[in-house]
Amino acid sequence: MMQQIEIIQGDITQLQVDAIVNAANSSLLGGGGVDGAIHRAAGRELLEECRQLRRCETGEAKITKGYNLPAKWVIHTVGPVWKGGNYGEDELLASCYRHSLTLAEQYQIKTIAFPAISTGVYGFPMERASKIAIAEVHQFLHDHNSPEQVIFVCFGQSAYDCYLRVMQEFTEK
Repeated sequence: MMQQIEIIQGDITQLQVDAIVNAANSSLLGGGGVDGAIHRAAGRELLEECRQLRRCETGEAKITKGYNLPAKWVIHTVGPVWKGGNYGEDELLASCYRHSLTLAEQYQIKTIAFPAISTGVYGFPMERASKIAIAEVHQFLHDHNSPEQVIFVCFGQSAYDCYLRVMQEFTEK
């Protein structure tokens, strides 16, 4: 199962995968960070389709076409804003991964790439977020036959190092 999970450092908008996950805001109309990068790379059509979806609640996920991206699909999920850890942030973040993977399964997506959801301007601590991400993906892969490959795409070196360390700890359990 762990061989189905890969950690890389790079630009999620450039990946040749079936779907990429967008760490979106609830409006789905673009924003900063990975959300803005995905919207810019996908083009205007993505914004138009997102307008039709209306909103997305925290912990939920919605899917659109990838348009000008190498990925066929974009799964938009809204992660929680970190408020200290006592407001259900862990469960909401876990829900982002579960809902995204469920959509991937429904759309027969074989390869999917995730950014480090909620760890940018939403302030979720990187180590805590990576533990939740890896645990949720591992559990989903254990319980389901798809996707075939999950890639965690880290934007910076510190995120990459953190994910590698957490993955190593997870495999040693």
